[in-house]
Amino acid sequence: MALLRLILNIIWLFVAGLWLALGYAIAGIICCVLIVTIPFGVASFRMAGYALWPFGRELVRKPGASGGSTVLNIIWVIVAGWWLTIGHITTAVGLAVTVIGIPMAWASLKMIPVALAPFGNEIVESGRAREPWQF
Repeated sequence: MALLRLILNIIWLFVAGLWLALGYAIAGIICCVLIVTIPFGVASFRMAGYALWPFGRELVRKPGASGGSTVLNIIWVIVAGWWLTIGHITTAVGLAVTVIGIPMAWASLKMIPVALAPFGNEIVESGRAREPWQF
């Protein structure tokens, strides 16, 4: 299973991961220009790592997430989230044309929730047991 994840991640890196991660990095740089939006930039850089190597990782809700993260997510969607979501949808459509691209298209679609709501969520290894006290 680990070998399959490695192979899928390497293929993903070349067919979609690099340019999607570049989109997140550009959004992060733009957000870091102003001091007020630095948390958005940091979240964007974190998501860029996920866009580079998505197989074997998943998005989960943080247990301590509150209304503050919801407000930040609303602002994020307005600033950059919808652009990144369009990128994921476009990538998924392009990848789904071939049989080998279907798992890649699914990975791109699986990243839409993190593109829309990076705050209050975290990216963890798939199957990793989370303890109730871990945030």
